[in-house]
Amino acid sequence: MKRLFFRRCAHAPGALTLEDQAVVDQFRAMLAAVRNPEPWTPGDAQDIAVQIGPFVERAHTRPGDDHGPDMIAVALVHPDTPHAAAYLHGRQLGYTDRGWLRCETTAILGVWQHGYAMLTHAAAGLPLPDDVGMAPAHYGVHVEARRSDNTGYTLLRLGPYAQTWLASRDADHLNTVLEGRAATVIPGFTVTAKGAVFDVSDHETYADPHDADIAALLADAIAGVRA
Repeated sequence: MKRLFFRRCAHAPGALTLEDQAVVDQFRAMLAAVRNPEPWTPGDAQDIAVQIGPFVERAHTRPGDDHGPDMIAVALVHPDTPHAAAYLHGRQLGYTDRGWLRCETTAILGVWQHGYAMLTHAAAGLPLPDDVGMAPAHYGVHVEARRSDNTGYTLLRLGPYAQTWLASRDADHLNTVLEGRAATVIPGFTVTAKGAVFDVSDHETYADPHDADIAALLADAIAGVRA
């Protein structure tokens, strides 16, 4: 009876080489990560694994904008971050040009584990697709009412804006509207507008500024406080 031997790539039967063992270890780590994902808790400020088509990618969560419940802001990063070579490789594959993105929490597999690295575009030597299924997180304008001790609240939120200069323009416009009465329009508070990061986790609290009279939106917000 002829005995059959199954050969590993470029190696004779026998003990595993160090290279073979490394591949086996990576595969086992991947299976462990897929079978036993570590649950992600909103607000934990940990890197997460997100599903992008048939691939899995590593993502940073944006501090203060990672509590959901249905959407958070993330930035896709090379799986080997923060190693120096990862930045160059990530730049070549399109990881560094995305900025903050709106990620639905249903796409989150769990906390990032290095075992997922085998499932990334980077591991396959492929660039990230133009459409990763996530819209930009963008920018916003926050109108805040503050006491002299800096306590207070956000009176109005506008957004999202596709570019930061658009948010800055509208913030400047509202501050011009408030000029001369910022400290009196709401007794005990100083009201100012400023450009801010669009808080994806609280997107429902924003008023859409596009094709809207933002000065009228501000007047309505002030009237609501005075009522």
